[in-house]
Amino acid sequence: MAHEHHEAGDKQFFGHGEVHDGQADHGLAHTMPLPLLFGILGALLVLTVITVSVTSIDLGQQGNLIIAMVIATIKAGLVVTFFMHLRWDRIFHLILFLTSVLFVILFLSMTITDRGEYDRDIESFRNAQQQAEQK
Repeated sequence: MAHEHHEAGDKQFFGHGEVHDGQADHGLAHTMPLPLLFGILGALLVLTVITVSVTSIDLGQQGNLIIAMVIATIKAGLVVTFFMHLRWDRIFHLILFLTSVLFVILFLSMTITDRGEYDRDIESFRNAQQQAEQK
């Protein structure tokens, strides 16, 4: 695929909007050192072990869910930041990502809050079902 090429001063602008200082468009992603990649992999594995370990501790239904979601969000942030190269991308893409995460948190919190409103009704329905089965 050919990219459009425009020059402005000593910088070259390619059709996909990236700016290169006198470099040809090689079509490759940003390269990262192996120690950084293995460090991120190690962090993801440690966070996975923590997630599994926390399930053995009873923090209540909401507590375990909150901890699992926080750890999952951290892991997703690491993957997006380093493996998907968001750290080296435009600030606009970072803002889009953070906005989407904010909306996911907002919608999940509204769902959890809404579920809490109906817990008493669900419990009374289950009790009524159990009483009907015993008769």
